[in-house]
Amino acid sequence: MTTILAARHLLRLAFRCDPGRLARAAAMLAAGFLSTPLIALCLKSLTTAAVNHDSGTAARLALTTAALLVFELMMNHFAHLSYFELGDLSEVELQNELITLAHGVGNLERLDTPAYADTLALVREELPRTRASLEAVLQLGGLVLQMVLTAVLLGSLNTWLLLLPIAGAIPVLAGNRAQRLVDRAKEETAALTRLGRHLLETTTTLASVKEIRLSGAEAMLIERHQRDWATTTTALRRAQTGAALLRAAGQLTFAAAYGGAIYLVVRQALQGGSGLGDVILVIALAAQISFQVSNGLGLLTIVQTAGGTMERIRTLRTAAASPAPAGPGSAHLPAVLTRGIRLDHVSFHYPNSDRKILDDVTLDIPAGTALAVVGENGAGKSTLVKLLCGLYRPTSGRILVDDVDLASAAPAEWQRRVSTLFQDFARLELRLRDNTGIGDLDRIDDDQALHQAIDRAEAGAVRALVPDGLDGLLGRGYGDGTELSGGQWQKLGLARTLLRRGPLLVALDEPASALDATAEQALFERFADLVTETRADTGAVTVLVSHRFSTVRMADLIVVLEQGSVSEVGTHADLAASGGLYAELYHLQARAYA
Repeated sequence: MTTILAARHLLRLAFRCDPGRLARAAAMLAAGFLSTPLIALCLKSLTTAAVNHDSGTAARLALTTAALLVFELMMNHFAHLSYFELGDLSEVELQNELITLAHGVGNLERLDTPAYADTLALVREELPRTRASLEAVLQLGGLVLQMVLTAVLLGSLNTWLLLLPIAGAIPVLAGNRAQRLVDRAKEETAALTRLGRHLLETTTTLASVKEIRLSGAEAMLIERHQRDWATTTTALRRAQTGAALLRAAGQLTFAAAYGGAIYLVVRQALQGGSGLGDVILVIALAAQISFQVSNGLGLLTIVQTAGGTMERIRTLRTAAASPAPAGPGSAHLPAVLTRGIRLDHVSFHYPNSDRKILDDVTLDIPAGTALAVVGENGAGKSTLVKLLCGLYRPTSGRILVDDVDLASAAPAEWQRRVSTLFQDFARLELRLRDNTGIGDLDRIDDDQALHQAIDRAEAGAVRALVPDGLDGLLGRGYGDGTELSGGQWQKLGLARTLLRRGPLLVALDEPASALDATAEQALFERFADLVTETRADTGAVTVLVSHRFSTVRMADLIVVLEQGSVSEVGTHADLAASGGLYAELYHLQARAYA
């Protein structure tokens, strides 16, 4: 059933991409496949004519056989040209759907779950095989037509010979069972496979090789990679061995039926019930069935693999279509903040986990406030920012923007009013224009706005490094672009943040983590200017997450998170004098710089 569903999905996808090309490929493949049994029929007549010394008829039949052979090759060749291009189009279509599905889950907490990540990883890995899967579906259709015609020709000689194509179903069923064994093994080892690729990337990427080399960790990481890979390959080898035995049993069963068919017709010929031409016909057709079965098994394995991919895509579709705890309604967000943002008894935990990352957080952030969020690692600071940005939805509680519940507004509407720079900011190895312009896609072709954002982010020196300016390529991963340092990439991330017009929320999560002291000071001067600008324009709330208290003290309001809960709220002066966690962390850092 999975195979049929996969074939149906692939054909629908191909039809959606280019129905004309699909029709041409299918017609040419069918013509080529149907000519094969006709070649066997011609060989029968040719043998009879030769035995009867009818040279004229034999010559004509020989030419007909040669013409059918050439026709078969031509049809398969021209069909290949059509379905090869169609396979490319289908793969791109699926890639676009995968991107849409990954971003269509509404919130990001599902992307953080191992099961969802494993499913995405398997689909990404299998998508390049889409072209071969579509080809296999079309060729399987041709093989079915070919086997029907073969069965008709065999049945015309002896009804018992109709069992030969039926015997071909045995290796097919065995192949189905074998593929299920392999698919189950792949799913069970998906997490280790992802870890193995991560270790390989870590030990071969320049950004991490330096630290690994200096720490002498190569041997440890290699040993870990080998151990995990050995576990994975052992499980896969067992599954592949079991699958091979099942397929071999099915093929041996068919081989016995093949031999029986030849014995039957030879005995019939010896008894005078058929001529030599019939024997040649049966041998040729039996050989074709043998090829059909072996070729069909290989094609079926490809389609079965595609079936697993389609099933995983359906899982992603289901996840993307599943309603959130409170579906977005038609509520509209204000153009300007007048009251501010309120977290009302907000808690959050990841799916399939009972551990609360945030627990009953209630917090009022007046419009125009510069809020700093501090706390020890793991306190929930970044999660709080993602909740405010609408990337996560609270497990319980509400987030109100001027009394409008974010759960009742379309996520995209709020996210268009949010400007962010995360600690794990994106490094887009595209043009400088693209890297900066995604901060506000409406201004990606506005050179003046892009230059202003770059200058405000103190990234003018970065722009000067790029030979073609805004249209120059960044990074060397996909071309001969300009390589940048971590701090330079972060400045471009800030430029994206500054490009967005009219935000209601500006969120900076450890924005100085990759900057030197001079750049950090310039950044926080820019941060102060940004607070002033957005406060005057839209009453925006600015949220800063930082471990550096020299910066935190600039905020109007400071919230201290401890184990997912708010432990302190106040100004720097109030908190530093209170003797709580903030005061402890502040004085520890102050002594370090004394």
